[in-house]
Amino acid sequence: MKKTYLNFLLLLCFVSPVKAQKPLYKDAKQPVEARVNDLLGRMTLEEKILQVTQFTLGRDLNPNNVARKMMDTPPEIGSLLFQVSNPEASNGFQKKAIEQSRLGIPILFGADVIHGMRTLYPVPLAQACSWNTDMAYKASSMAAREARMAGIAWTFSPMIDVAYDPRWGRVVEGYGEDPYTNSVFCVSAVKGYQGDNLADPTKVASCLKHFVGYSRSEGGRDYQYTDVPDQALWETYYPPYEAGVKAGAQTVMASFNDINGIPATANHHTMTEILKDKWGFDGLIVSDWEGVIQLVSQGVAADSKDAARLAINAGLDMNMIDGVFRAHLAELIKENKVDISRLDDAVKRILRVKFRLGLFERPYVKKVPENKRLMLPEDKLLAEKFAEETMVLLKNKNNILPMANPKRIAAIGPLVNDSANIMGTWLSQATSKDAETYLEGLKKEFANSEIQYVKGCNLDGNAETDFSEAVNAARQSDVVFLFLGEKTRWSGENGSMSSIELMPNQQRLLKDVKEAGKPIILIITAGRPIGLKDVEPLVDGIVMAWQPGTCGGSALAGILSGRVNPSAKLAITFPLTTGQIPIHYNRRQSARPTQGKYWDIPSEPLYPFGYGLSYTTYAYDSVQLSKTRITHGEKLKATIHVSNTGNRDGMETVHWYISDPVATISRPMKELKFFEKKAIAHGQTQTYEFEIDPMRDLSFPNAKGERLLESGDYYLLVGQQKVKFELVD
Repeated sequence: MKKTYLNFLLLLCFVSPVKAQKPLYKDAKQPVEARVNDLLGRMTLEEKILQVTQFTLGRDLNPNNVARKMMDTPPEIGSLLFQVSNPEASNGFQKKAIEQSRLGIPILFGADVIHGMRTLYPVPLAQACSWNTDMAYKASSMAAREARMAGIAWTFSPMIDVAYDPRWGRVVEGYGEDPYTNSVFCVSAVKGYQGDNLADPTKVASCLKHFVGYSRSEGGRDYQYTDVPDQALWETYYPPYEAGVKAGAQTVMASFNDINGIPATANHHTMTEILKDKWGFDGLIVSDWEGVIQLVSQGVAADSKDAARLAINAGLDMNMIDGVFRAHLAELIKENKVDISRLDDAVKRILRVKFRLGLFERPYVKKVPENKRLMLPEDKLLAEKFAEETMVLLKNKNNILPMANPKRIAAIGPLVNDSANIMGTWLSQATSKDAETYLEGLKKEFANSEIQYVKGCNLDGNAETDFSEAVNAARQSDVVFLFLGEKTRWSGENGSMSSIELMPNQQRLLKDVKEAGKPIILIITAGRPIGLKDVEPLVDGIVMAWQPGTCGGSALAGILSGRVNPSAKLAITFPLTTGQIPIHYNRRQSARPTQGKYWDIPSEPLYPFGYGLSYTTYAYDSVQLSKTRITHGEKLKATIHVSNTGNRDGMETVHWYISDPVATISRPMKELKFFEKKAIAHGQTQTYEFEIDPMRDLSFPNAKGERLLESGDYYLLVGQQKVKFELVD
């Protein structure tokens, strides 16, 4: 009996169901690194290779990228470049990954949400002209929410390529020509996208792009070779990326360009030695579109297999679109041309981002109707307010602006009633029907005025069919609002231009309208600085509206009427002509300061960095220094009082520059170190302060990235003042 009973108990042990133990990587209570290591240890080689692979699905809005046939997507795929805005689509693909793959690893959906997804705010170059980093933070946060609620958890933004040549179309995507400005706006965008908790279902992973030196392309031609001295890399092009990494950016995109003979996609020094080892970046590096296969055309890889070897060994973690990692990594590892540890490191970086995003706990997004998640009233208001702060008043002859109640307005030009070209490059999921035109804004703002609209001409071409009608409308008006500029596709990726002047037909329209003898206010819509040497003398006022996005019509109309007092200042220099390029505010001193200039044109720009007019006036008191002599370990406080001496409330940005007249390595004549924007009511005064930290603000890098802090005389420049102080040992 006893033996029979024991056998019965043993039998129960075999037939009773045993509760399966949950894998550690699925336990949200475990540390991220423990989960990453556990999951990596369970993966096959094929599963790892698919994790470092990104495909594309849905419409792709980049004109340079040809639409591809929808491919069968393996459930183990690491990432999808996803151009669909409905959660049903993303949930469908995510369900396939979770339920049909062995390990249930969620897909990381990425998209080019550059300046909004459906609600577009101004393009990044315009944002920098606002000098309002808080607004940039709020706008990025709004874009993140719209994207994440559609299933997109990764945006390829911000772009922080410091502008070098405005002929390069992608200057529109960055924050201008100054490295500090790019750094500060980068941090605001990263924090806006990612928040304090990346797993928040309204946040997305940001991506710093394009690493590095992409904006230095020869002649402003996209995708070209870049000759970037190490000194320039450390003092101009690296700083925004280092700031973004310190701010917690989760991903970085390698650039297309060849950096001094070694393309960025295969550059071990920049990706591994600098980004990962020196700065401690623990996120993932993704190639740009087909960036790996392009190593062949760049002349460093013999074929696609060789390109895959070079890219993965250099430190690239994810292969966008071209599929060469998937095609060749297994064979390269078998041949010992790629170490499995390098692939494991890449996979860990990708999994780390997915765990931080909370994708394993919440792979699906809630299905919310579009009218509850896109183009919300508060988001449109934010976009409009941001646009107001980005539009730069460049000229205001005899204070012709603002115009509160003109009786008759002639609204002339190809951009007056254009809802497509005012939105800017990288539209994401926005459509032209979403955008408020300038004409619509004018009609709302000037409801009591008679507005006559004439297109006048196209943005390009030679047709002059509406010229006479435009002139007649101008003659019958009290003022002409003339809207000229660029098509959206003329800037942005693959938007290089040999000349930054307005098209000849647009200039002819202006000259004809000038014959009517009425005041002309020129409104420019573009994604880059425009050469205005022949245009500026013909007009009474100029407003640089940039490409303001969804709600630019009301913003522009508010500036023209005076409901809005313009406060923007240029974050990029406006050359007098294309022939002055390159031209920047932070140039170094010439060996012969009075010689070596152009004989046929002036050497100074038409509108310098930091320039912008207002409808009020400001008076700067004398700058006060807490000390005039400090040691390396001391800090110096600079204070200035700024008064609004006009009769309108306004906002003023104070820029603080440092000049180091004598150094071991020559320094720019001035370098921006801090800026601050404050509202000042008319008749009131605001105090601005800048605390100078010697190591942060007075030191400079050498060609190896080592910081040098040298004793001697320095100058603080603010407004029109230049104040000397001394740094001693």
